[in-house]
Amino acid sequence: MLVGAAHRGWMDPFLVQHALPPTPRAWFLGGAATAFDRPWKERLLRLVGGMLPVWRGGVGIDHHVATARAVLDAGAVFVMFPEGGIAGPPDRPSAFRVGTALIALRTDAPIVPFAMAGSQELYRRKRFATRILPSTSVAALLGGDTPANLPAPGTREEFALARVLTSRLEAMIAPVVAELHERTVDPPGRRRWRRLTWLFVGRR
Repeated sequence: MLVGAAHRGWMDPFLVQHALPPTPRAWFLGGAATAFDRPWKERLLRLVGGMLPVWRGGVGIDHHVATARAVLDAGAVFVMFPEGGIAGPPDRPSAFRVGTALIALRTDAPIVPFAMAGSQELYRRKRFATRILPSTSVAALLGGDTPANLPAPGTREEFALARVLTSRLEAMIAPVVAELHERTVDPPGRRRWRRLTWLFVGRR
């Protein structure tokens, strides 16, 4: 099973793990340069588990597809963040990238859209909201645009189909993120421990 999740902040993998059943195990791709740049971070992530480090630059989609297949073949869950980062506004996703769609096309695994809100800023008693949307598939998302045979990997036709799939997944998740965001907005007041926002990432 593939999970396509909105990405608001560094805490999102923990929110996904909290919402999903404990088994089968959920695995994530994480930026090694930021997630494993300090010994205490590495110890924490190794203790929690489920993080597959990725070094940005020079690694094509084939490597990520192979990683996804290995996770799926083991009977686990592969979680992807289609936005590719946490630069989006708190009430809606930033533009989805095609990488998640390419992995979905090449693995043809069931897709579970996942919406969340509230984790873009962290402080004491911060409210979060998540929602697991109904499971879908490449064929269901593409509908009448589903070709009789999928294009060959790496072709223009595959990327064009991935862009269509990306837009359909984004259209499914974005309105739910906006709805959930309203539930996480706290009234003005003192927000203690806001430094938690930048615990694993640099200040934006």
